[in-house]
Order: sequence, then structure tokens, then C-alpha cells
Amino acid sequence: MGVFLNKISCMHPIEYYRKAFITYLESKDISKEPMNLYAPITYILSLGGKRLRPTLVLMGCDIFEGDYKKALNAALAIEIFHNFSLVHDDIMDDAPLRRGKQTVHEKWDINTGILSGDAMLIYAYKLFENYDGEVFKDLAKLFSKTALEVCEGQQYDVDFETRDDVTQAEYLKMIEYKTAVLVAAALKMGGIVAGASENEQDHIYEFGRNLGIAFQLQDDYLDAFGDPKTFGKQVGGDIIENKKTFLYLKALELGTKDQQRALADLFSIQPKDSDDKVNTVKEIFVQTGAASRTQLEIEKYTQVAFSVLQQLKISEKKKKLLYEFGENLMRRKV
Repeated sequence: MGVFLNKISCMHPIEYYRKAFITYLESKDISKEPMNLYAPITYILSLGGKRLRPTLVLMGCDIFEGDYKKALNAALAIEIFHNFSLVHDDIMDDAPLRRGKQTVHEKWDINTGILSGDAMLIYAYKLFENYDGEVFKDLAKLFSKTALEVCEGQQYDVDFETRDDVTQAEYLKMIEYKTAVLVAAALKMGGIVAGASENEQDHIYEFGRNLGIAFQLQDDYLDAFGDPKTFGKQVGGDIIENKKTFLYLKALELGTKDQQRALADLFSIQPKDSDDKVNTVKEIFVQTGAASRTQLEIEKYTQVAFSVLQQLKISEKKKKLLYEFGENLMRRKV
């Protein structure tokens, strides 16, 4: 998402919030004994990334006339939780690299990765102790709900790897839990810190949730049809790994018997030369109309997010900036 982070402005340009968060993150020294517990935490947090979620916390606070600086601890909690989930995901996927660098369990070992990840989750919760009364309670309640949903989404994703009967509804639920709810929670946390009404908090959450689903569907689409020069990952990676994305499920729904059979066969093999497989699958995605239908689905969720904005009691200028944020998200190429 980095391509659009510096293109729009809110009360400040969104890049301003991102830089403010990075400055705050760099000011937090969590290197202490035992080093093998805390060094991996410092390491994973230093690898960079888009910092989208903490940026949204700060922006969400400012949108509702709050002081974004008061939301810095909530933003840090979101970022640490996100990175905790990446450390454990990398262990489950046996991934060697994260953002071009060694994953924590490769640089240290699996046990260290598990334990440091656990410590990150606890540290994230501790950050809410910087808030008093109802704000603390509401942040902790939302965080607990969201963290559990992210775990549920990850389990659905793992389960789907060995299932041949995954439905589109199940897939959409999985990406909602695994990706979208954390985006939604980030915006709502900003609203909580700002003292926005429950109604406003719920609306900004729905905006983020629908936009998060659109983002993940766009990610699925770009994985197959993105430009290798700008996408930043291997194009066709989901196809090579036999992932049953929305594109795949929609192609099964719309394809002929022969196309359905060809897809099922292609997604049951791991050829040494994967280029032919990727190109054949992409052809089926286009021929069945799955590619164009996925783009329509991205548009649908984006428009639902935009419709929620109309219910927010914020200035038209702020609404316009959130529209631009969503439109840039939908048009992204990376």
C-alpha cells in the first residue's frame, strides 16, 4: 500500500502520520535481558513495512478531532500485534524471508520465534495500560475481539489448503478475519482515543472492514495479473502454491466442465517449470470471466465502504480525503 501513503492529505498529509509513528517507534527501546527474547522483537520491527495500520490509528483519531499523539500507544499496539502474527505465520509457512530479510525463526530458531511472538502479543496488550477508564476498556475489548478473529482467519486459511469444497462465502469470511478486521480496528481505535460516539466508531469500522476486503481481493487479483516490475512479489505465486483464491473459486463457478476439470488438475500438481501452469490458469481465469468478476467484486466492496462514509458526521473535506484514500487503494498496482 506504500504507493498511495504520501498522495493524500488529512489534517496533515498521511505521510506525516506515518513518519510520526516511525519516530515514536524508534524512540521505544525494548532491548533488555534476556536478549534472545527481546532482540527478535527489535529485529522484526526494524524490517520496515508500510506501517499502514498504525498510520490509520493516528489518522482515525485526527478525523474525529482528537490529538493523534494520544493515539501513539494504540498505534504501536496494532503494529506490534501485526508483526507478532507475521512471526508466527512465517513459522507455519516455513518462510525463509520476510521483507527481503531472514525470518525470525531462520535467524534464531523456531522456539525463539514462538516465544518472542508470545512476548510481542503481551507487550501489545500492555500498551493499553497508558489509557484510563473507558478508553482502556474499549481499546482492550476491541483488541481482544480483533486478535481472536485474526487467529480464526489464519486457521480458516490453513484448513482451506486441504479442502476441495471451499465456498466463496467462506473465502470472503476468511479474508475478512485475516486481513480486513485489523484495518477496521485500527481506524476504530483512533475514534475511541478521540472520544468519538459509538455510532461514529461503528461507521469508521465498517468503512475499514469493507475497504480491507477490497484490498485483499485486489491483492489476489494482482498476484495473478499484476506487473512483475511493480507488484513487489512473484506474480502467480498463489497459483504456484495452489491457493484457492476468489479468482479460482469464481472460475470454478463460471467455467465449463472441461475448464473446471483442468483447474482441479492444475491445482493438484507442483510442476518443476511453473510458467506453463501459471499462464494456463490465468487464461482460464480470463476465459471464464473470473478475472472481470473479481474486479467487479473489488469495486462492490469499495463502493460499500464509500456508502458508509455518508453516514459519518465529519466534514465533507475529510470525507473527500477518505474517498481518495479508498480510490488510491483500489487503483494500486503493488
